Amino acid sequence: MDFKIIIFALLGGILPALLWLWFWLREDRLYPEPRRLISISFLVGMGIVFIALPAERYVEQFAKSTISLVVAWSAIEELLKLAGAYFAGLHNKNCDEPIDPMIYLITTALGFVAIENTLFLIGSLNENILSAVITGNLRFIGASLLHVLASGVIGLFMAYAFNKGRISKVIHLLIGTGLAVALHSTFNFFIINSKGGGTFIVFCFVWVSVVLLLAAFEKVKRLGSPFPIKK
Repeated sequence: MDFKIIIFALLGGILPALLWLWFWLREDRLYPEPRRLISISFLVGMGIVFIALPAERYVEQFAKSTISLVVAWSAIEELLKLAGAYFAGLHNKNCDEPIDPMIYLITTALGFVAIENTLFLIGSLNENILSAVITGNLRFIGASLLHVLASGVIGLFMAYAFNKGRISKVIHLLIGTGLAVALHSTFNFFIINSKGGGTFIVFCFVWVSVVLLLAAFEKVKRLGSPFPIKK
């Protein structure tokens, strides 16, 4: 494989993800998370791709329909991102305010996006450079936002249960994860079956959903922290 293709794919996959990460971290600039934990979360998200891919190939043999396969793939990715975010930052003592679960989950999701898009671009660049540029931009807009949206939804439900009891936290986590899998599955299913204008409508839906997530993010920031010590 051409070394230049790998370099271009890495740049095309990682740089946009880092740009999105910079955007979301700016939203938490007053009480930022430790850079070490953010870096670990991003790297863990990158590594999760290499667990998700063989897992998704494995479940293919059991899928009885396209819908069941799409749901299974979505569930694998969302659960792995959640597990990665937990071990990277969610269990840490620095996760001490409601907004933090959203930060760690979105960061892990963007690490996942960085490698997923890199692998996608490697395949596309080997076939056609112009096609790679076009499809790469579509993934930057669509797939990247989808992962942010899905993981952000889980983080949002965790945020609203942050200062509640254990049972409430578990219930919120289950609802958030279920909704994330449903959103992820719906997006992928319509992308697979949509053509032309249908794809554009799906992408618009994702954009609108991310705007709503941003609004929720701002609301969560105002929930405050039970801990008076700044990080």
